[in-house]
Amino acid sequence: MSEREEELLRKRFQELALRADKQYRPLFTGFLSPPEAQWALQAGRKAGVDVRFSGGYEDAERKMACFLPLGEEEPDFPFCALSLTWPHQTAPGHRDILGAAMGMGVQRHCLGDIALEPERAIMFVTEELADHICQSLTSAGRIKLQVRLLEELPEIQPPEAKTLHDTVASLRLDAVVASGFSLSRAKAADFIAAGRVKLRHLPTLRTDTQVEEGDSI
Repeated sequence: MSEREEELLRKRFQELALRADKQYRPLFTGFLSPPEAQWALQAGRKAGVDVRFSGGYEDAERKMACFLPLGEEEPDFPFCALSLTWPHQTAPGHRDILGAAMGMGVQRHCLGDIALEPERAIMFVTEELADHICQSLTSAGRIKLQVRLLEELPEIQPPEAKTLHDTVASLRLDAVVASGFSLSRAKAADFIAAGRVKLRHLPTLRTDTQVEEGDSI
């Protein structure tokens, strides 16, 4: 995102927060990345309104923000969940599904997380686009999809995790990625340079970026 785009988005959040206070009603954003969610939170604090977030499940990365007057109850968020299944064992990847949806002209802020399960994927989308995606999203790459609207938000299981103990020469990003993902230092550097590594939910292109305790990669 360019500085100009960031400036416009921050201004949009400020306008929504002020309107929520003036009109005394909740107003929603689209799905936000973690840094964008922080900008929304800052706009709400500046305007003196509450900001609530939801992405459909506890550990969602992309979430909608709701600006609402202080003391008001949190309303239902205007998004829903779609179930995506496929007729054979070759499962589409996250990028395949996201690319297929955006190839239909769906903008990124209309799409939340895509949670991959063993036999299906769950895609969170804005309510206004749910029917369109159900009818039009028929494949991801060469894999045929069956898409249906879920009546209720599903329970999403957190991904399995394992604890690794290792000693690295430094807390540079390339060193930690190499250790954590069992890669050579050179291969880790290639992934970083290609924009395929996110640090604190943001693509990070510098191999010497310092990793801090609690960071997600």
